[in-house]
Amino acid sequence: MSLWSRDVEEDIIPTCRELGIGIVCYSPLGRGFFSVGSKLADSLSDDDFRKVLPRFQPENLEKNALIFESVNAMATRKGCTPSQLALAWVHHQGSDVCPIPGTTKMENFNQNVGALSVKLTPEEMAELESYAATGDVHGDRYPEMMNTWKDSETPPLSSWKVES
Repeated sequence: MSLWSRDVEEDIIPTCRELGIGIVCYSPLGRGFFSVGSKLADSLSDDDFRKVLPRFQPENLEKNALIFESVNAMATRKGCTPSQLALAWVHHQGSDVCPIPGTTKMENFNQNVGALSVKLTPEEMAELESYAATGDVHGDRYPEMMNTWKDSETPPLSSWKVES
């Protein structure tokens, strides 16, 4: 779950809560998107996995930049960074939710910890959610061949191919 990937809110999160299962949110910063927006694509190396992700393709990044700009504007009003705001949104989902951003630099870690002090009103939560409502994010989270593997969907064993 993240502002960028909210499809789990309909079925998976309610089921986890009904069963008392904690929710671990990976990539809560949209694989770095909420740190710098569409400029992120310019800094990716040729072998970076994100280069093949549909959301990071130029035609989708251009449209998704509007989401980042809205989040960035609210972050500026609140005196925090866009990534802190995106993490704060995840933190405000409940005490059963734990984000695990893939932080590799100490400066980013310290910035992420700062998200814990960002307080959001119900109105601000709704405003953030309106920026990236389900269906508003352009491009799939993964390439088509990986979509059957996401969330709780598991491909049937018969679909697995073993390389010889």
